[in-house]
Amino acid sequence: MSAFRLPLDRPERELLRGLLAELRGLIEARDPEAARLFPSAAPDDAETAAEFERVARSSLTAGRLSALGVVERTLGARTLEHAELEAWTVVLNDLRLVHGDRLGITEETELERLARHDPHHAVYAWLTWLQATMVDALASRL
Repeated sequence: MSAFRLPLDRPERELLRGLLAELRGLIEARDPEAARLFPSAAPDDAETAAEFERVARSSLTAGRLSALGVVERTLGARTLEHAELEAWTVVLNDLRLVHGDRLGITEETELERLARHDPHHAVYAWLTWLQATMVDALASRL
């Protein structure tokens, strides 16, 4: 796979830098705002859910933080290699989940209309576009 050109200007990279720092803080602090990133394995069985949390949470957290580290290290890059691009898609998805929950985004949300009038929805729409661009690049190389 040839390198993927990262279509970001300086202000977009700075916005992402802030979002990445915030996401890292939420994950490391086990903040409830990051709960969507770690859904219950058994919502109807508290004992099973707690056991899964005990066994798997540290591994899941480490994987998310590893991907986040890749994005933080490559934020200034002009191009990304395949593995870096995969890490970006994971982190962009995490950002979208956290921000989507904050904004109350559902499948019925009229994002285009809201994005024209609200900067928070505009950031969410931009993250969605960026992730889709990267997923398309990965899919085109299958």
